[in-house]
Amino acid sequence: MSKQLLALGLVAIIGGLAGMWWLSAPDKMGPVTSGMHSGADTAPPIPADQVVVPELTPVALSGKKVFEKSCAACHGINAAGTDKGPPLVHSLYRPGHHGDDAFYSAAAKGVIAHHWRFGNMPPVPGGISDTQMRWLVKYIREMQVANGVR
Repeated sequence: MSKQLLALGLVAIIGGLAGMWWLSAPDKMGPVTSGMHSGADTAPPIPADQVVVPELTPVALSGKKVFEKSCAACHGINAAGTDKGPPLVHSLYRPGHHGDDAFYSAAAKGVIAHHWRFGNMPPVPGGISDTQMRWLVKYIREMQVANGVR
């Protein structure tokens, strides 16, 4: 019986060490800490004049208008972020990490804080139509590509 308890204890210790390593191991965005990506949670807004603004397609230009009306107060001019909300021209919002549906959901339902220390994002007051959301996502994605976020 004692050999079984010893083996079980050893497995528990190894599992605990592996879990600690996994939580502290660097990934593409830095080590994970308390469910938030460190570095991202303290990253300052990007100076808006340092964000590359490409020649936008007509759809993205429509999305820019929606963004300026509904999102820029928190996410900043050119999606550069503010002290109220994160920059969307950041690798955390690349399509492989936050797909287009994440933007639809965020606008409609809000978001529980998980990458940043800005607090929870409430739903966009008054909502954004599906058509406007398509424009908005197109704008964000074109801005991201122009700024090396893919």
